[in-house]
Amino acid sequence: MSDLYPHIEPYVNHTIAVEAPHKLHVEECGNPNGIPVVFLHGGPGSGCEPYHRRFFNPDKYRIILFDQRGCGRSSPHAELEGNTTQALISDMELMREKLGIEKWMVFGGSWGSTLGLVYAETHPEQVLGLVLRGIFLCRPREIHWFYQEGASRIFPDYWQEYLKPIPGADHVDLLQAYYRHLTSDNEVERMAAAKAWSMWEGRCATLKPSQAVVNHFGDPFTALSLARIECHYFVNNSFLEEDQILRDAHKLHDIPGVIVHGRYDMVCPIESAWDLRRAWPQAALKIIDDAGHSASETGICSALVQATDEMATRLA
Repeated sequence: MSDLYPHIEPYVNHTIAVEAPHKLHVEECGNPNGIPVVFLHGGPGSGCEPYHRRFFNPDKYRIILFDQRGCGRSSPHAELEGNTTQALISDMELMREKLGIEKWMVFGGSWGSTLGLVYAETHPEQVLGLVLRGIFLCRPREIHWFYQEGASRIFPDYWQEYLKPIPGADHVDLLQAYYRHLTSDNEVERMAAAKAWSMWEGRCATLKPSQAVVNHFGDPFTALSLARIECHYFVNNSFLEEDQILRDAHKLHDIPGVIVHGRYDMVCPIESAWDLRRAWPQAALKIIDDAGHSASETGICSALVQATDEMATRLA
């Protein structure tokens, strides 16, 4: 990740109470008078990491990062109550208003690209530009590919570990089976399912194996929120209407955008980026030929930093 900007610390942290029982951790770093940009992490349920601050020139951007409901430093941890796509959109608007921001740039990867697209289609007048990575449109076939059948054929060894917590009779619908385990009253059962779910994603996220990425996904704190919240969203069709993002893509036509996607992304196959680009021809699509899904991969890092630099010049 050598192409990233140097490490920085927040100049202020906020705790913003939204719909009970949720409280959001929000941080600001960079230039308080710079171009406002909001960072949307993946999952849903993973939370922000320190390197996420480094995709932006700290002299040019006012960088806002927040942990979405139920994850990271937001509380309560791994909470499913009131955790919906529409709630997260409302949280972003509340945060924007509380921070005194008229318009901001939106940066998101994986689930963060989903949330960024839905936000921009809901509030296009508030969005200066979009930089998106690892496009995830939350269509049923995308969920089926990764959690039922598809990626399993590419990673059969990792897939066996993913199947372990689920009895064989329940393999016909792994999403529902995992949901039962992840919402069980049995703490041991919940944690075993969370670890298996999260590790499956971490092991498949990079073109070449990355122990650092696997360690992040394997951390029990991260695994619990990631697995519970992802599964909660996916069994509820991510609280979206069928093909909603592509259907409403015409609302993005006045918003400049850059799409960055790894050619060998096995978590969110490149088909979704291609379909989005066709529906939103004003955006630039950058395909990274030596990368998978993770934002930490070298080629994706470089393309994202280049995109934020170019956007800063365009928005200055």
